[in-house]
Amino acid sequence: MLGLRLKGFAESQVVADLVGLDVDTVTAELTKAAESEFASYRDGRRTGWTLMPAGRTEIERLASEELDAAGCREVAQSAYDRFLALNQRMLQTCTNWQVKDVEANLLNDHTDAEYDAGVIADLADLDAAVQPLCNELADQLSRFSIYAPRFTAALDKVRAGDTKWFTGPIIESHHTVWFEFHEDLLATLGIDRATEGSH
Repeated sequence: MLGLRLKGFAESQVVADLVGLDVDTVTAELTKAAESEFASYRDGRRTGWTLMPAGRTEIERLASEELDAAGCREVAQSAYDRFLALNQRMLQTCTNWQVKDVEANLLNDHTDAEYDAGVIADLADLDAAVQPLCNELADQLSRFSIYAPRFTAALDKVRAGDTKWFTGPIIESHHTVWFEFHEDLLATLGIDRATEGSH
């Protein structure tokens, strides 16, 4: 169910790809979750699974038990606190990538190579700062091992000139992975994003 929380709304295959399980196993687990009213499946123009409020509560209960069993609550809290210090920088960097001048409402059309190189350098600095957090958490909770290589893959694509991997919303862009890492930290520590004061 955690994979579904990270994706928000997704088909079984998308969740399976994220968590590294086969699609039949994931579908079976999500079907069981639906029977417990932890998740639901929607048909229509967009089809997929979504997490119910009871499912969010159950994830946080299980995550709390996992933290206590592993004895790593302080490690997770420390990683989260340091991540928050980076998060505002990441939000500003993404804004800089999309908008060159906020006051003038001047969008970044990516024709200024020097400007883009500066923003990509900022992204690389943030990547270098978040990687140790991923690795510290992965040492304690193996499910966090998915993040460091995904960050690296996205940054490599941006550096190679495929700029949609910076903030692209429906691919494994650096921003997408950042959002999911943030959401995983929130779920792990039972923190509500709405009351955290960031997005």
